[in-house]
Amino acid sequence: MTITSVQNPRVKQLVLLQQKSSERRKTGLFVVEGQREIGHCMEAGFEIDCLYYCPQLTQLPSFLSNVPSICEVPQTVYEKIAYRGSTEGLLAVVRSRPHALADLQLSEHPLVMVLESVEKPGNLGAVLRSADAAKVDAVIVCDPLTDLYNPNLIRSSIGAIFTVPCVACSSEECIAFLKAHDIRILTAQLQDSHLYYDTDMCCGTAIVMGTESTGLTDTWRQVADAHIRIPMLGRLDSLNVSVSAAILLFEAVRQREGTT
Repeated sequence: MTITSVQNPRVKQLVLLQQKSSERRKTGLFVVEGQREIGHCMEAGFEIDCLYYCPQLTQLPSFLSNVPSICEVPQTVYEKIAYRGSTEGLLAVVRSRPHALADLQLSEHPLVMVLESVEKPGNLGAVLRSADAAKVDAVIVCDPLTDLYNPNLIRSSIGAIFTVPCVACSSEECIAFLKAHDIRILTAQLQDSHLYYDTDMCCGTAIVMGTESTGLTDTWRQVADAHIRIPMLGRLDSLNVSVSAAILLFEAVRQREGTT
């Protein structure tokens, strides 16, 4: 199949899927751009509804040649449907699937990253990259202000949204899940807290972080088993949430490596 006009209904739907979370929820579809990201998506078992590629920008990779529905588009159309320019002329419309806490498969001493009311898709994407590198059991997004299939999130995670088990739920559901699995809750906060490297992270551990603007709500502060902080030696008292997450996750990795 070939599409040559930017007025084609498929093109208009692709633009909506890129721009509107309501369209993604209504159709159960989302968009993934780039060979690497599409590859991670397929490896995670997601079903591609249709693959779009621009022969002026790329050759169709062999691992995508068996996708049931493939559509060729010229560069003018690809530039219309692509969310970003440097995606190698490959774009896939993918069927979403539910993510539930009950589906998570935890290790013996799980390491979980919890984010409350994350605001920026780019921050969540960056956290997912660190979570992949630290090989966490799951990232749980509580009371999210962005959906997990936001194109900025997929782009900034460079596909880690597909390599790391990621679930969205309410804070209350997450707390019940963590307690049911005997996972220690460590909240990152400046007040009434201990230095993160003085806190044991070798047992089942959930590191919980809030927004950069307001931090964690009392819901999490009150149920925490310990409060931890990163020392702030300069005049500012705030780090980007993705930087903080990386520091704390790799402290858990350091401690656990030391016990093996």
